[in-house]
Amino acid sequence: MTTSLQVLYPVTENTKFDHAYYTQTHLPLVGEHMDEHIQSTSVSKGLAGGPDVPAGFYVVATMIFASMDNLQAALKVAGPVLADIPNFTTVEPQMLIGEVIA
Repeated sequence: MTTSLQVLYPVTENTKFDHAYYTQTHLPLVGEHMDEHIQSTSVSKGLAGGPDVPAGFYVVATMIFASMDNLQAALKVAGPVLADIPNFTTVEPQMLIGEVIA
């Protein structure tokens, strides 16, 4: 079963998010530690939540894995990736693990 991991960084009051650090440092760190387990990755920077509505998320990152076993293997080596989060944001990220259905 193809599995996804989405990491969502919600915009909340009095938070910060350094997009340059995230793009230039954090994403390569993800690649360094987790890429061998990931099929594909996409990252979306929030622009809006709809017409005339501010974005509800700074970033949503989606990683696709061939199986739950691959996801679990990636999470086992994700320690340095998780430890890096405070270097670019004060937001507590949300995670969603799902079955890819389309």
